Formats: sequence, C-alpha cells, structure tokens
Amino acid sequence: MRTLLALLGVFALVLVAGTMMAGQAPPGLDPKLQGQLKQLFPAAAAFSPKVPDPPHYKAYAASAADGPQSLAGVAFWTTEIEPLERGYDGPIKMLVGMDTKGMLTGVIVVQHHEPYGDFSIETPQFAAQFKGKSVRDAFRVGVDVDAVSRATISITSAARAIRNSARRMATQLLVAPK
Repeated sequence: MRTLLALLGVFALVLVAGTMMAGQAPPGLDPKLQGQLKQLFPAAAAFSPKVPDPPHYKAYAASAADGPQSLAGVAFWTTEIEPLERGYDGPIKMLVGMDTKGMLTGVIVVQHHEPYGDFSIETPQFAAQFKGKSVRDAFRVGVDVDAVSRATISITSAARAIRNSARRMATQLLVAPK
C-alpha cells in the first residue's frame, strides 16, 4: 500500500512539475481554488490536483535547483471528510490547511447557510483562531475555541468538523512524531 501511495505521489509531482513548467495551474484547480490554497500555504510553490482517497490537495514547498519538491502540507474540505456534520442550518463548507506536523495553517469558511453570519462563523476572527492549532488540541468551544453568543450550535459544529476532519487526515496521511 505504501508503495502504491509513493507511486501516486511521484505521479502527482511529475504532473504538477510539468504544468508548472508550462506556466499553467494543475488540471482541476480553478483560479479561485488556487487562490484559496495559496492563502492557506503562502510559501507553497505548487499544488496537486485533488487526490481522491482521502480527498485532499497537496501543497509543495519550493525546491532547490532541479531538486524534488517537498510536501509542505495538505488541504481538504471538511464537508468531504465529515459529510454528516451540520451547523444550525445545514453543512458548513470549510477549506482547512494542515502542515506535515499536524498544525493547522488556516481555515477558510467558503459556504454556510447560518442565519446569524454576523455573529458566528462568517467573521474573520472565527477562522483566524484555528491557525497554528495542533490536531491534538481539544477544539472545545469556551476552552480553546472562542464562543460567540447566539451561535453556539454553529460554532460547536464548525469546530467539531475542523477537529474531526483534521484528525482523520493526520491519521491517514501524516507520519506520527517519534
């Protein structure tokens, strides 16, 4: 299984390198998504197309001259990893970035149907508080996630979606520290 994953990684790297040399975004990455990924990984030199299992994008760090690019982290949609998690009024679609050590590089709230956007997950402060959090953190509202009055269902659901999807991705994709 690891050999297959390694081969898939090499294939994705070759595909990304080829499209980067041609000055194009990798297939399947629209400019808006590319911009969002760049927001999560500002120093990344390239991004992979979506890897299907589990669904995620890889961010690659700039390489030394003609050397291989190293993995800087992964980005994923919470709704693809935790599809049953719901806020007050439906799913909350968030793009989450995580480095190779299990630290979140950022969260972007892309879509929600919450009736109290001004009070809850729509504010920049909500997403900003997750940057630098470890997948090992509690992600508990009122403890290490700021609570917002009148939006506890949405905040709790969003924090749980970020925590559970990040932990699942870390378990499946990252090497545990020694």
